[in-house]
Amino acid sequence: MRPCRLSLLVGVSLLGLALQTAQAQTVQTVPGMPPVTDARNVYSEAQTGKMNPATAGALSRIYVPNLKSSDVYVIDPATFQVVDHYSVGGNPQHIIPSWDMKTLWVAGSAERKLPGMLIPIDPKTGKPGKTIKVEDAYNLYFTPDGKEAIVVAEALKRLEFRDPQTMQMHSSLSTPQCVGLNHADFSADGKFAIFTCEFAGGGLVKIDMVNRKVLGYLKLTKQGLPGMPAMNMPAMSMPQDIRISPDGKLFYVADMMADGVYMIDPDTFTEVGFIPTGRGSHGLYPSRDGKKLYVTNRGTHMGDTKAKGPGSISVIDFATRKVENTWTIPGGGSPDMGNVSVDGKTLWVSGRFDKVVYAIDTTTGAVRTIPVGTEPHGLTVWPQPGRYSLGHTGNMR
Repeated sequence: MRPCRLSLLVGVSLLGLALQTAQAQTVQTVPGMPPVTDARNVYSEAQTGKMNPATAGALSRIYVPNLKSSDVYVIDPATFQVVDHYSVGGNPQHIIPSWDMKTLWVAGSAERKLPGMLIPIDPKTGKPGKTIKVEDAYNLYFTPDGKEAIVVAEALKRLEFRDPQTMQMHSSLSTPQCVGLNHADFSADGKFAIFTCEFAGGGLVKIDMVNRKVLGYLKLTKQGLPGMPAMNMPAMSMPQDIRISPDGKLFYVADMMADGVYMIDPDTFTEVGFIPTGRGSHGLYPSRDGKKLYVTNRGTHMGDTKAKGPGSISVIDFATRKVENTWTIPGGGSPDMGNVSVDGKTLWVSGRFDKVVYAIDTTTGAVRTIPVGTEPHGLTVWPQPGRYSLGHTGNMR
């Protein structure tokens, strides 16, 4: 064998070994949490084709909770038609896949003089079960080991740890400085979570998931961040959705008043950058391959609830941390919450103030609309790829 060929083969072998080593880097997760199979991409097991057997037999549907009409619309994504509709009462905010991916939960908040609620939906029939009354349930998450549900009691400024099947209360954790406790994501190792605090100036709260205690609060008001000149800094912030980067080194936070996405170092719990997107930045959804982040820009700020606003979708490249594309809603709209289809080809989001759902082609940005109820909010796509769900509309890992 010629020396040059031998050197080439050795070089290729070493490169392959280096890539395998990087992928095999172990993340020491909390006990009971499924292992992180690729330290470079926490979303590696939520890619197209990687279906959990627990989802076998589930109807392919889009479930849409409508806050003001107190009902759920069910859409067949193959035909883009509403195929079911039922009243659930209360204030349905989000529809959440359970950790074991066998149940969908309607979470309803305590407002308009109505109590909170949790309602199971059987994904094999698409039908709701018996309502479980709770004080408040704006949103719902699950501990990374799947042993407990976490009810986000926004009105009470607390997290409630409950049985993930019966929703019986186990314990609770107060977050007194987090006004508007609502959305969350978890570290790659499951040891902590960061929740957004929407009101009273906006901020974040970091939670120790092992010892169940508050580790600290962060106000999103720092001037001079990369990407955000001081002149553009609003007097207040209103953080909404939050998502971890594929490599776990950053958390992205959509801010409805700042019109963009903050980047947070989760270890130092500090702001490290800002990405301008569009008016009313709201929801965050990774692409199925974990390379892009879809940002819904609702087109409105606090107190502005008009239809046909300047709503849009921004596409952030995780590698460059820059917006590579922006898709506007034809004629205006209010894209809010949702998720990505099984094959990654469609982004489904609610049109909060337009009584519609948008089906957005993730290649071209083309938009289809489906009429639904009043103030559609946290819709979910089901089934979705992944081993387990951490909650919300499908934070899959």
